[in-house]
Amino acid sequence: MSLASHSARVPTAALGIAFVLLWCTGYPAARIALDHFAPFTLLTARFGGAGLVYAACALLGRAAWPSGRAALHSAVVGSLTLALQFGALYLAVGLGVNVGMIALVIGTMPIVTAVLGLLLGEKVRPRQWLGFAFGFTGVALAVSEGLGTTQAAGPAAFIAVLCGLLAISVGTVYQKRFASDVDMRSGLALQHLVAAALLLPFAAYEGFRFERSEASVASLGWVIGINSMAAFGLFFVLLRRGAVNQVAALFFLMPPVTALIDYAVLGDRLTLLQVAGVAAAAFGVYLATRSRAPATLPPDPPVSVPRPAAHRSCPAPCR
Repeated sequence: MSLASHSARVPTAALGIAFVLLWCTGYPAARIALDHFAPFTLLTARFGGAGLVYAACALLGRAAWPSGRAALHSAVVGSLTLALQFGALYLAVGLGVNVGMIALVIGTMPIVTAVLGLLLGEKVRPRQWLGFAFGFTGVALAVSEGLGTTQAAGPAAFIAVLCGLLAISVGTVYQKRFASDVDMRSGLALQHLVAAALLLPFAAYEGFRFERSEASVASLGWVIGINSMAAFGLFFVLLRRGAVNQVAALFFLMPPVTALIDYAVLGDRLTLLQVAGVAAAAFGVYLATRSRAPATLPPDPPVSVPRPAAHRSCPAPCR
């Protein structure tokens, strides 16, 4: 039985919850991994490792590989969603942009995605816009205390943040429209391997710097197995199954839920503003992803029974 048929049995809400939780574990895992890896070395190892595992799964499962335009579409998604997004954001951090500022900017991704959808003819209901407002408020509350000064960051750093935002927004819309009808295993293998190839020169420029330790192996294994494979696999399934605006709205939950995970795993402080952010973002996602209520069908019109013709006392019309 294929992966698609297995996932079809799982409710979309359950897949969404699992996606958010798995995606958010990537932030503390990356914080740990970056203590042992140079940024682009980490990304190249992560995407290359995940791409090889996905390729092995595709070969063992005899999955069809995308070719021609389908392969090109998957390569474009890998270039945008993986290579450009993560590369630009890691570069921005290295240039001095505050992590809270990055989370706030990336928190607008569902709104940018909705605007892109409007340009392509997709409809956004008023309730979804209200959900976007609550969602972004939740993001702002969750990261507000982490917004520090970024005096060392120049214009290039903030351009990198905007490039990361556009990369994930455009990449999400592009994947939904052009790259969701391929086999998940081979499609994600191609996406990750293309991203690794694009980032390889930057890792070489860093000298492939990493520290050999148990922590480096464990953190790299986590970002490969949990974040690149499990989380992006769920992202692929959710985009194939649902509307792009509904999937993108889940990203409002990322900063608040990450704050909870950081509190539980790394011992970071959890504030009332962050808790309020979790509540606001969750309500916003509920509004933005809630399915339209089924329209009430009007009652069937009563069946008119023809009346019998009036009885006449004479066979011919009476004069």
